[in-house]
Amino acid sequence: MKLAIINGSPRRKKSNSKILIERFLKGYYRECTDEVPVHYLAGQKRKEEALSLFEQAETVLVVFPLYTDCMPGMVKEFFEEVSKPGIIRPRRIGFIVQSGFPEAIHSVYVERYLAKFVKRLKREYLGTVIRGGVEGIQIMPPGMTRKLFSHFEELGRYFAEHDEFSPEIMEVLRKPYTLSGRRRMMFNLLKHTGLTNFYWNSHLKKNGAWEKRFDRPYENAQP
Repeated sequence: MKLAIINGSPRRKKSNSKILIERFLKGYYRECTDEVPVHYLAGQKRKEEALSLFEQAETVLVVFPLYTDCMPGMVKEFFEEVSKPGIIRPRRIGFIVQSGFPEAIHSVYVERYLAKFVKRLKREYLGTVIRGGVEGIQIMPPGMTRKLFSHFEELGRYFAEHDEFSPEIMEVLRKPYTLSGRRRMMFNLLKHTGLTNFYWNSHLKKNGAWEKRFDRPYENAQP
């Protein structure tokens, strides 16, 4: 097996990671007809199936969302599992990290961890693609996602041709690295209108947590 992809999002097939993987593969299949299996870590028997895929592939890409400036627990658990002695590992490992933060700076710290992780496995590190501003792409109109999807399709096409990520596309995807002063000012103005919290508030209401949004369950917890 030449290439395999592991989706580390807890949302599984409803995840933004899935959408980006699909766009990546759309571009990949333009240049390569080899089937690329995609495995979801979330779900039953996820560990055994993921390990099997990890051991069979020549190259593995792990795609996951940024969770509290790091990674979902299931991804960390998987990394610990493949670090154990006796595990057969792919020759090359790369990552795609996406987040709701618009700035790439939030993801550079986990990027350092991933680079060190692959080095300790004594495998070739393909790099980490970072993309912010991904939360909400499922409800955005096509005009707002066209450029993002085009970049990921081109990223996949380039990977099929060169067996690596395009440095130029990686650089484009991680912009902005930080918010400009003008954008910070605009955000501060918009937050007073309630528009900046509309998406998150809708999820709170959808999951019956709206009335509990100011709860502090650990406020009186004993040390």
